[in-house]
Amino acid sequence: MRVSALVLALLATSTLPAADLRTHAERSEYRETGRYAEVESLCKQFESDYPEQVRCFAFGTSPEGRPMWALAANADGVLTPEQAQRADLPVVLFQGGIHAGEIDGKDAGFRVLRELLQEPKKPDLLSNQVMLFVPVFNVDGHERFAAWNRPNQRGPAEMGWRTTGQNFNLNRDYMKADAPEMQHMLDLVQAWDPLFYVDLHVTDGAQFRHDISVQVEPKFAGDIGLQAVGRQFQDGVLEDLRQGGSLPLPYYPSFIENDNPASGFADGVSTPRFSTGYFLLRNRFGVLVETHSWKTYPQRVDATARSIRAMMREVARNGGQWRQRALAADAAAVKLGGQPVALDYTHSEKARSIDFLGYAYTRTPSEVSGSVMTRYDETTPAIWKLPLFDDIQPKLTVTAPRGGYLIPPMYAAKLGPQLARHGIAFTPMKTPQTAAVAEFRAESASFSKASFESRQTLSVTGQWQAARAEIPSGTLFVPIAQPKARLVMALLEPQAPDSYLSWGLFNNHFERKEYMEDYVAEAVARDMLKDPAIKAAFDKRLAEDKAFAESPQQRLDFFAQRHASWDTRYRLYPVRRTETVIRP
Repeated sequence: MRVSALVLALLATSTLPAADLRTHAERSEYRETGRYAEVESLCKQFESDYPEQVRCFAFGTSPEGRPMWALAANADGVLTPEQAQRADLPVVLFQGGIHAGEIDGKDAGFRVLRELLQEPKKPDLLSNQVMLFVPVFNVDGHERFAAWNRPNQRGPAEMGWRTTGQNFNLNRDYMKADAPEMQHMLDLVQAWDPLFYVDLHVTDGAQFRHDISVQVEPKFAGDIGLQAVGRQFQDGVLEDLRQGGSLPLPYYPSFIENDNPASGFADGVSTPRFSTGYFLLRNRFGVLVETHSWKTYPQRVDATARSIRAMMREVARNGGQWRQRALAADAAAVKLGGQPVALDYTHSEKARSIDFLGYAYTRTPSEVSGSVMTRYDETTPAIWKLPLFDDIQPKLTVTAPRGGYLIPPMYAAKLGPQLARHGIAFTPMKTPQTAAVAEFRAESASFSKASFESRQTLSVTGQWQAARAEIPSGTLFVPIAQPKARLVMALLEPQAPDSYLSWGLFNNHFERKEYMEDYVAEAVARDMLKDPAIKAAFDKRLAEDKAFAESPQQRLDFFAQRHASWDTRYRLYPVRRTETVIRP
């Protein structure tokens, strides 16, 4: 059948209707959320419909073999890391589904992106920034799909699972990066260097009227200049949400005492195993968005979508100058050597009273569990007068070395790639040399009684002590004079809460391997007691330390630790510090 030239001309000049870019959630009126296949199809369809404004790409493959999809969007076609760098544009990374049952971010992000692209005029929010969108981070957990995967959550009908196929909780993995998914994410972050990394969640917890919380760091921690930006950003986002009808909170609404509203709330700085604690160490902003699990799914997606727009509006207005502040923080971090650096935080006992929008509740003994349980009455709004502990203070402060850290050759092959993945610079030593160093020997070492995220964690006490040591070839010198100096310290300072030591990487060095048999120790002790100084020290310890006096093992160890057979490397942290720059 022949087609006339007129028909062909009309077809060539007509605008065919775009594909339906609505999510399954939208089409089901948010009763359901789509499966992961929808993420791939929508990602590719966005790029097909808007090839000049959207790029769809896979940034990794999950352990179960699924591609990990991301979208880059910009009105002017800035769609690669290199283009963003040349254009000097801020990048905002929105990440959904790190806990794949909390999937609001996936459906909200796709909706916002579609609405921005379909605006009749040039989408301004996509002009002054690059929107980098990862709909689902935990892709294997997303496909462990079932009802009741989130028993505290109202909708959707079915959802994914909290952890990965390997049972990692990705939001505990930013520092140790055990999960392949996290390794791919850190590679993505290193390539794009997002100014803001927005982690979209759904909180558990009590029943109350507030629908969303937005936290940001730096605000209490990290670079001082960036703390001011963090407060400005958070204030702007919260006000935008209030104008849109939300009841937002600036802190995570989890009671200090579980299930007891009267205990109140505590603000704080997350340790860097979490996203909000991690990005401040890179002189960038980590943002935690938590909708409230007791709101319905359409309410939660709507609140998440409004928060995404609010954040993009703030970055559109101020992102250029904020990016320059972040680069200035990079330059300042290079000079942290010799300065005190806070590595952990807590709140003081100082609290202020707040009016919190809750419901009437009772606390009575349960006939099921036998404990006192809280029961909420959602038909009766109430205002709770609660304490909020938001006076945040450093809990652990360490003076940065003026030179850096020395990682011995036996750990170079393992830690070198991990440091590189975090964007940390280091230099392998080509020739051995002798140098003045500081060594850390633990006075106490406590192993966790159970594994956590596949690790047996370790906490230590002790001090750095001056020493002189042979530095073999193959040692990695990690200079403190680099933009990610805070991250270097958080990984390598032994007492930092999420250091490599605390995650159990060096546990062998804190396990006693050689022992003296008791009958040998008895003979050795009797001989050593002939030394008046040793006898005086032993008698003093017996008189002053009741636990020591009553413990045969401690008494024998007193002599073993003073004997030539004692392991001089026991509890000696293998990473050293140096006050000078070590040349390769």
